[in-house]
Amino acid sequence: MKLSVVIVIIGVLVGLAAGLGAYTFVYAKGYSYLTNDPAACANCHVMDSYYSGWLKGPHRAVAGCNDCHTPHNFIGKYATKASNGFWHSFYFTTGAYPDNLEIRPRNVGVTEDACRYCHQAIVDAIASHPAQMKGGRFSCIRCHDDVGHM
Repeated sequence: MKLSVVIVIIGVLVGLAAGLGAYTFVYAKGYSYLTNDPAACANCHVMDSYYSGWLKGPHRAVAGCNDCHTPHNFIGKYATKASNGFWHSFYFTTGAYPDNLEIRPRNVGVTEDACRYCHQAIVDAIASHPAQMKGGRFSCIRCHDDVGHM
């Protein structure tokens, strides 16, 4: 293959990547996902009911989406946001998301850890009850699965 053809192919790929990046971060408001603004989660209409439920829920005054749905460290937070953002946009773009959105197993763990982070004293007080154990670990969302989204 000639060098000029390789340069053209690389140019086209760089152009596509730049165009997709500009679309994602400007038109599709991708930059908003780098913030802690809960309204960013409602950029996609499929999240409207979850955002509306959060507005009516008990955590609105003390926690935003990132407080419950991302780890409480910089790298974990942005790695989770990148992974979730990619899959959210992929499923939204392809139309392949289910009518009833389901949290992925990894994100269940992130949410459980967030419950424990803010409510450690309560968790310690009730974690000794064997009836509440799930797989050897006390599960907050076993009983409180709708706390953040009424």
